[in-house]
Amino acid sequence: MRKYLATLGLGISLLFQGTPAFGEQVFWGVQVEQFEYRLGEGSGNALAWDFDALVGNDDLKFVWRSEAEYATHEEVFEALENQARLQVPISTFFDAVVGVRVETPRGQDRLDGVVGVHGLAEQWFEVDADLFVSENPSARFEVEYEGLITNYLILTPSIEMNLPFNDDPDREVGAFGPQLELGLRLSYDIADRLLSPYVGVHYERLFGDTADIAKADGKDDDAVFGVVGLKMMF
Repeated sequence: MRKYLATLGLGISLLFQGTPAFGEQVFWGVQVEQFEYRLGEGSGNALAWDFDALVGNDDLKFVWRSEAEYATHEEVFEALENQARLQVPISTFFDAVVGVRVETPRGQDRLDGVVGVHGLAEQWFEVDADLFVSENPSARFEVEYEGLITNYLILTPSIEMNLPFNDDPDREVGAFGPQLELGLRLSYDIADRLLSPYVGVHYERLFGDTADIAKADGKDDDAVFGVVGLKMMF
């Protein structure tokens, strides 16, 4: 605990070196990337969301990020996490990130430090790369791209990979056994990105020791879902 808190403190101090105080106009907003119902085989349906709420200016932003997956048949959260993040620019298109994550797997709630980068890569790919620092460290890499078919019809492929660095029974993961998620969603803008219903497909796959743990519990190591949902921005 002390080790990762010290690492988090060092990250915060580096983040604020040379960062101007709030002297500019402050803005705020909420961006809901996913609010969707996933329809799987049998009883494998789930409600899922992924959103960011931010306040700040061009030099410093505070971001609350929330992600969850709620299994409707079992009436239990399969995944639930909230992050409090500070972001400062390190280049024209990328921010450095430091913060904390509260996660609720099986067992006790978890608190992790977060260090990473967020921004737009070449060809306008949105990238998130985060390192979660704790007694059970892990990393996450996400890429998303919005492809315009027309001014209103948008196809969004996405990929997310979670990589645990050691065995963690509460999270049901094995060391270096990745969890991969692929998505393809077709949305239609009703009100200039403020409201966009979509349909699509979501695929999940486990590898290595993480897949072995799932199979030992009688679960599949992959799953395919049809999805219907909304993107919102305000």
